[in-house]
Amino acid sequence: MNDEVSGNVMVLAEHTGKQVSEGTFELIGKARELASAMGCKTEVILLGSRELAGQLSGADIVVCMEHPGLIEYLPEAYERALLEVLVQRPPRLLMMSNATIGLDLGSSLSARWDAPLVAYVSALDVDGRAVTATAKILGGKVLAEVELKGERGIVTVLGGALSASAAQLGGTPEVIDLVPPAGLDSLRMSLRQVLEPDPGDIDISAADMLVSVGRGIESQDNMEIVLELADALGVPLSASRPVVDAGWLPKTRQVGQSGLKVKPRVYLALGISGAPEHLEGMRNAELIIACNTDAGAPIFGAAHFGTTVDLFDLVPELVDKIRG
Repeated sequence: MNDEVSGNVMVLAEHTGKQVSEGTFELIGKARELASAMGCKTEVILLGSRELAGQLSGADIVVCMEHPGLIEYLPEAYERALLEVLVQRPPRLLMMSNATIGLDLGSSLSARWDAPLVAYVSALDVDGRAVTATAKILGGKVLAEVELKGERGIVTVLGGALSASAAQLGGTPEVIDLVPPAGLDSLRMSLRQVLEPDPGDIDISAADMLVSVGRGIESQDNMEIVLELADALGVPLSASRPVVDAGWLPKTRQVGQSGLKVKPRVYLALGISGAPEHLEGMRNAELIIACNTDAGAPIFGAAHFGTTVDLFDLVPELVDKIRG
């Protein structure tokens, strides 16, 4: 056990199958920048699949832990494994994505490792050893700067907020294997089934243009008008999380951190307020056009063009114009 702070910047790698997530490379890129400024190293935690270490060339050190209980993500297993890593190799800063794993484990790790947590982070800066995190709160309407002055801290970072380019630099990282904690052999949780998307559905991440609808559509009965617009344009219909949670569109049509990241040439957002979870899934679209009656909606901060016209007035007019 090592109770001293190592001073390194540590990233939790996320992976599906044989591929490390794009969000992991974004975190590594920023970790390299912070570590360089702080005079320390970049470490990446890789749970369950040591063979993926070769994809992490941007790291100085890859800390691997293999166990059957870590092959697929289970909150209980990952929490125990991460606590073991943090005790043996305590970093100055632990970085995780502000998606499923980060949202699941950030608060529990903060309490059990006794470290402050800043969630919904969109930017990170360092002055000496002091790290300042910029967090989006109140649905992205307010930016809060939080200084992590202590010996340790945790941040969960919004996807798409950072560049992944620096993560492709570097050489061959040092690989360190840690023995998993005994508790992984007696988990109360188990994975019963992995539900794959319907292969017959449209891949919205490959679309050149998307019509996307949010909570402003109000009811399932009103979905018909946006479906008409999507059909008139010959493009897929996507949605923000509230529409999918209501069951009005399948999960395969959800844009956002817990859905799919998209980068179409044109993204038409109708009745979408622009919560951080959604913005991080579509902010890289080449052209974003937003329609929301709330002039203060965060979506307008990401949009290239926007209007506060009611979508129920705008959409029928667009359909008529397109169909001539």
